[in-house]
Amino acid sequence: MIIEKIVGHIDELDANLVAKTHKEKVFLESSDLLKRIQRVKTDHGREIGIRLRDARELVAGDVLYMDEKNIILIEVLPDDVIIIEPRTLNEMGTIAHQLGNRHLPAQFEDDKMIVQYDYLVEELLVELGLPFARENRKVKKAFRHIGHSHG
Repeated sequence: MIIEKIVGHIDELDANLVAKTHKEKVFLESSDLLKRIQRVKTDHGREIGIRLRDARELVAGDVLYMDEKNIILIEVLPDDVIIIEPRTLNEMGTIAHQLGNRHLPAQFEDDKMIVQYDYLVEELLVELGLPFARENRKVKKAFRHIGHSHG
């Protein structure tokens, strides 16, 4: 089976329909969400080729295939991340500046900054006295490096 477009998102489907269907999941690393072309396997052993026509990233919960009885969807494996919870605007500015200089991609949820685990970042946070926690967490989108040069 080759998937060329995303059918929809699991959260946007009728809850009654979703409850009645058999669900197969494709477990991906968050970095694989950026790939438009890849070969994957569902948790039931079905091989699927993904070759998206549209230039879009995959997102946790994307439905690759759906009929009356079956849904195949994307599930993201947990990432080793650091959750930073600055207490003040000054702390947020300080850590954002420090991590920005390292070109480290970040995601934001509520008042939390989420970055992929890096022991140097952990050391920096301890040195600055900023509150943080390390955990395995499923992210909805991939950590995307933004192309940039200091030319």
